[in-house]
Amino acid sequence: MLLPLTAWAGGTILIYGDSLSAAYGLSRDAGWPTLLQARLKQEAMDYSVTNASISGETSSGGAARIAEALKTHRPSVIIVQLGANDGLRGLPPEQMRANLAKIVIQSQRAKARVLLVGVRMPPNYGETYTRQFAQVYADLAREYKTALVPFMLQGTDRRRELFQSDNMHPTAAAQPILLENVWKALAPLLQRTG
Repeated sequence: MLLPLTAWAGGTILIYGDSLSAAYGLSRDAGWPTLLQARLKQEAMDYSVTNASISGETSSGGAARIAEALKTHRPSVIIVQLGANDGLRGLPPEQMRANLAKIVIQSQRAKARVLLVGVRMPPNYGETYTRQFAQVYADLAREYKTALVPFMLQGTDRRRELFQSDNMHPTAAAQPILLENVWKALAPLLQRTG
């Protein structure tokens, strides 16, 4: 007996991040967002990827433009990958938390499923700061019941050859690893119909 075919609900996946998602130092085609679009096509999932990431973006910049981004792109899923630049500037984790919460709340009100993507600060920022910084993502995901990637750079962070000369931005060779880290948490948010 043949089972009925199911289709993917489809819609737009909005990537809302900083240079880690904007393919900084790479051709745009080499970044993980482009690889995500290819993965969706390979899996026959009818989603389109829109990358609204901006190099240098902070959580406050993201919070300031979220309403317009949601109105313009009307995503069914939003991948929020912000905070690295807050941390590199030593901004208070509470400030980042408030900005990310605003982004999550507005995204959920717009009926988008949210995936929070976390980063970590290097140890030279001090144990207290790095712990508080990383905890923001886990706390927000729990409070607002969102999906979470605790550490986007998992699997690349100890491999110097996977970073550009600035030691901060991943190379093209690292992008498939970033995609896999995101995909594990993203796939359950993609819906089938039928």
